[in-house]
Amino acid sequence: MTQHVSRRARVLGAGLAAGILIPCVAAAAPAAAATTPAVSCTSAKAGLATKLKKDISAALTDRKGTIAVGLYDRSTNTTCSLRATSSYDSASVVKVTVLATLLWDAKKHNRYLTDTENSLAKAMITKSDNDATSKLWKQLGMTKIKGFLSAAGMTKTVPGANNYWGLTQINVTDEQKLLKLVTAQNSVLSDNSRAYILKLMGQVISSQRWGTPYGAPSGVSWHVKNGWLQRSTHGWRVHSVGTFNGGGHDYMITVLTWGNSTMNYGISTIQGVSKAIHKDLAAS
Repeated sequence: MTQHVSRRARVLGAGLAAGILIPCVAAAAPAAAATTPAVSCTSAKAGLATKLKKDISAALTDRKGTIAVGLYDRSTNTTCSLRATSSYDSASVVKVTVLATLLWDAKKHNRYLTDTENSLAKAMITKSDNDATSKLWKQLGMTKIKGFLSAAGMTKTVPGANNYWGLTQINVTDEQKLLKLVTAQNSVLSDNSRAYILKLMGQVISSQRWGTPYGAPSGVSWHVKNGWLQRSTHGWRVHSVGTFNGGGHDYMITVLTWGNSTMNYGISTIQGVSKAIHKDLAAS
């Protein structure tokens, strides 16, 4: 995985994640804590939680911005979290939720996606296409989007108003809930729907394969969706959600960041955390 994005991606980045930027809208801020929260980890595997806590914390040392982290590995029943309930502007990470909503609704009506929906979904996930996302967001409407969030237990995710889907409020806890739904059998998403989401997340174009896949061992399959958005306050929001399978592990990582001076600074922060996680799990 390349640690830097192409110049074109950087140029596009300013507007790519929320369709239209609205500097006049007040940015939702992760609540400032009196003290900096610490990474917390638990694991059924002896020593792993301690190692992860140490290495994730080390990766975040001296990193500017407000960073939230979530890790869950089914194989070792390992969980790590940092600022798991703080809200962030979603940027393009919400596109996984849009696709999941589309598939959930299609399942309810016992129908397949149309050719147009398939085309829009592929562009939305693999290329982070904003126009495709806006079309699907409007087609679904707020009732269906909120219906899916309720079914998924994503109770703290608040859809962006007035079709500004990139300003949907998300947190680590809800994103991890979504990734768990995508990666294991459940009553919300069919097996075919889950496979479709993972397929598209595994076909993301090369310039957008940064973030959580960074440092993943060669034998581990990855599925990723990233988001990036610059606003007039608090700099760049840069996020990455990913699922990983192989090497005896089945895990998912969410890293949400804001207050980044540049897009690449946020990417570097995410990749430092991800590299530490992949390394510790591979060694366990």
